[in-house]
Amino acid sequence: MNYLKKTFAVSLVALAIAGCTTEKQEPYPVSEQAPTEEQAKMAYALGASVGTFVGTNLDEQDKMEFVLDRQQVIAGFVDSLKAESKLTEEETEQLLTTMQQQFNELKSSKLGAASVAEGDAYRAENANKEGVMVTESGLQYEILQEGEEGGEQPTAEDIVEVHYEGTLIDGTVFDSSIERGQPAVFPLNRVIPGWTEGVQLMSVGDKFRFVIPPELAYGDREVGGGAIPPKSTLIFEVELIDVKEQPAENAQPEAAAEIEAEG
Repeated sequence: MNYLKKTFAVSLVALAIAGCTTEKQEPYPVSEQAPTEEQAKMAYALGASVGTFVGTNLDEQDKMEFVLDRQQVIAGFVDSLKAESKLTEEETEQLLTTMQQQFNELKSSKLGAASVAEGDAYRAENANKEGVMVTESGLQYEILQEGEEGGEQPTAEDIVEVHYEGTLIDGTVFDSSIERGQPAVFPLNRVIPGWTEGVQLMSVGDKFRFVIPPELAYGDREVGGGAIPPKSTLIFEVELIDVKEQPAENAQPEAAAEIEAEG
């Protein structure tokens, strides 16, 4: 059983303690007062911690309209503890896997739908702002700072050195080389399409603001452990520091993990 399934199974302890019916309270009674002895307090604290964990997860599922019958959750725990489970271990593992898959799909769908609506509205408003230009692909960009005249422009095959900050449309920062205090160096053809296209419009010394639609970013994928929801419109402020035709010894592709094409 993998970690997720073990954690889920263990977390049912608190539900059983907190929600058993009267008939099932005799072997696993609900506490009527706080324990006084240290070991009893430890046991209670463990149960309280696990209860908070499972409650938070079930609440999250409820918000996504993926509602589980909590009495059945409790019954499954109590039956198993009494060695009277109505399901085999194989059935339990398969059902938990299916549950997680269905919940992830539902969550992705709902979050994606919200991201699309919010992103479309944001890009429509941004496109009408003075100084904002829109390419044929739908990439939006604005020149914030111009470098010296005649500065080198990169091609998709070049390696670029940049400082950047990436945010969601609500201003949440999900990645920033500026915060790390170190420029990022990476091949321009190994990042999301919006970056590959946009940075080629720049010359060394330029600083642009890009608004990237989801089809030029991560599409349907959730990235960074949920930091970037599915179908998100992304905003990047990018300063092009240098163009390198050959791989740099100090290249740090990990510094641009959030913008790499594979996420």
